[in-house]
Parts: sequence; structure tokens; C-alpha cells
Amino acid sequence: MELGSSFVRELIRKEVPDWDDEVVARARFKAFSGQRPDWEPIYLFWRDLIFTIARHLGLVILRPSQIKDWFNRGGLTPLCLDHVLLVMYNEGDLVRSADLVDPTTGRPSQIFRKVRNLMVRPMTTCQILDEHLVILMPVLKDKAVELVKLLSETHWTSSCIITMGRFQHICGGVDEASAVLSYLSGQGKAQYILVKKGEIIQGVKVCLSASAAYSISSLDCDVLYLIWTMEKLQQQFNVIDQRCERLRKSAVTSLNSGNKNVALRHARALKLATESREKCATLLNRVEEVLNVIANAESTKKVSEAIRIGAQAIKENRIGVEEVQHCLEELEESVDLQKQVEIALESTPPYTFADDEDIEEEFKKLGLEIESANRLHPIPKTEAISAVGETEALESTEQLTDALSNLKIVDNPVRTAAGKENLEVQTA
Repeated sequence: MELGSSFVRELIRKEVPDWDDEVVARARFKAFSGQRPDWEPIYLFWRDLIFTIARHLGLVILRPSQIKDWFNRGGLTPLCLDHVLLVMYNEGDLVRSADLVDPTTGRPSQIFRKVRNLMVRPMTTCQILDEHLVILMPVLKDKAVELVKLLSETHWTSSCIITMGRFQHICGGVDEASAVLSYLSGQGKAQYILVKKGEIIQGVKVCLSASAAYSISSLDCDVLYLIWTMEKLQQQFNVIDQRCERLRKSAVTSLNSGNKNVALRHARALKLATESREKCATLLNRVEEVLNVIANAESTKKVSEAIRIGAQAIKENRIGVEEVQHCLEELEESVDLQKQVEIALESTPPYTFADDEDIEEEFKKLGLEIESANRLHPIPKTEAISAVGETEALESTEQLTDALSNLKIVDNPVRTAAGKENLEVQTA
């Protein structure tokens, strides 16, 4: 907290060079009087300074008392600051958190919230300052624009679907995500998705272009479920991968210290964990393959639509065959250039890390000894149970195998009526 206050003080001195000037400070800190033209320049000064500090700190939601602490100067706070916050609220630059419509609730609840906000509005400064949290709308808009831009850089489709967990991570918190989702929903750029398939899965569909469909389809719900499954598999894969690395290091340490029996035990556990990791990777690749097919289907649809529009434009504008041929030649040259770049990248030998030859040789010997030991002395049942217990993180992965095995990859995925069972969607 102290570090933040120090940063704010330095930031204010950087943005306001005459901050320490006593005469100027006295004029800025006094209460407003007279008509608005008399005090509007000072109001604009404080309003813009609040926005500047909030943007530097990355704050979309904050407490009114926190704003007062920013401008504490030797125990004195601006007497006009209460009036500044009231004017900001009346002009829509500052919004109470209670005024935001929650897009995760039903439509009747959202309509009721809007009507209540229009009928009941705080008209005094005390009511605003008593609020637990307030939202700076210009900063919120900037945050929403940054989020859409970030998603546009990683998704080439007209819209994208992400889980609520990832949406909150990108926004920087639960409260921030709720505010951004409320704003984007009001602008018609996002919609909340709820899927119930054993577990309650929450997600958000964000429109990345003006032509993106705002409604939620059954395919969108299936995509959310696949993305949620992929994230779960990725988490399990990371856990198993870390365990494999720990077991490998333990085996190497035991081998170097001459404790061959312990090294063999770690090597056996490493073998089981490696098999589990490979199984998890196979499922993960399969889910990614299905998602890629769905994305490619959307791309194919867009290309077909573009060809149709292009053909219609050629007819309407009476473009000659020679001009079309010239454009096709330029396009072919660009494609050839891209292929040359891809070939050059593929021909570059990857950088590899060479392990210690002695250690690798010992691992080979350990592998042979494990195989011979398993043939002569099978692993006792208790030890097998213990080894299986080490990979409990994959139990949920095994349960997904049957569901994923029924997925069929086709050029034009069509959802049947039977695929809508156990699916509930709540749209904003």
C-alpha cells in the first residue's frame, strides 16, 4: 500500500509540474463556488487527473475514498473533490457497481435492474461516497477495447468463445470481468453462455467483427464444452509433465549417488507417469483437432461467401477478364512467396539439448533391468496400486475418452437434435 501511494505521488508530480506550488494548489483545493463556467476548468483538471492515475494503475473499479487518498497533500484533501465526483456521476463518467446490469442473470432480471436504475438515482454526494465500489467508464471502455484487440490477435474468426476462467484472467479479476462483460453485452459485442453437462460450464462469446452473429447457437455451446475440456486436459498434462521431470531428476540423483535400487524405483514410476502423459496428450490432440475442423468449416463458409460476392461484383462493375487474370497472378505470386518462407523455416534445424552421455547410458541399462525384473519378479499388487495412485489426476481424463471417441470429424459439422440433451443456454 505504501509503495502504491509513493508511485501515485511521483506520477502526480510528473503529470502536474506545479503540484507543489502553494498558490496554485490553494486555488485547486478550494471548494467550487458560483456558476459552472467559473469552476469548470478546475473540474476538468481533477477529472482528467483521476482518469490518468487510474489508467496507469490499471484500475477500472475502485473506492471513492481511495480517490481522496491519492490527492492527500500534507493531510489536506481537495475540498472540491466531492463535487467533482458528483458531476462525474451525473455525466456518466462514474458509475456505481450496483448500476451495472448483470449479464449472467435472466432477461427479466436485467430489465428490472435497468428500470430501477432509471427511477432510483443518488442525488447527493454522500450517497455516492458511501458506495463500496465505483467504476470509471472511460477506463472501462479502454479495457474492453484492449480485450477485443487481444482476442482478435489470437483468433482469426469473426467471433471467439472462451471460458469464464480465462475471461476473468484476461480482465484481471472477477469484478473487472463482470464490469467488462456488462459493458460489452450492452454494446452487443459479447454474450454470456451457460452449459450444463455434469458440471456447470460458464463462458463468453465475444464478437470480433461487426458482422459476427450475436445470438448463441447449439454449436457455440458444444465449442465451449470442447474448449473447457481442452483446458482441463492441458492442466492435467502440465501436472503429469512436472511429475515426470521430478521423477527423472530423482532417478538421476539416486543413480549418481550409487543408490541403484532407489533409482530403479523412480524409473518405474517415471515409466508409468510417461505412459499417462502420452495418453493425456493423445486426448488433448484429438480435442484440438475437432476444434480446428469447426474453425475451418467457418473459414470455408466465409471463403464461399466471398467468392459469391466477388462474382457478383465482377458482373455489376463489368470487370474484364484481363483485369481478373492480373489479380489472380498477383495472388499466386503472394502464395508462392509464402510457401518459400514456410520451406525455409522448415529446413532450419531445430536446436536440441544434449544430455549427459553417461547418464543416458545408465538410463538405458536401467530400462533393460526394469524389463528383466518385471519378467522375473512381477510388481506386487500393493506396489501396482501405489503406482496407479500416483496418477489419480488422470481419472477425469479417462472418463472423457468415451465421449470424445464418439466425435466425428466432418467437413460440415451439423448438430442433430439428439445432441441438444442436457444443454441449457442462458442468453443475455
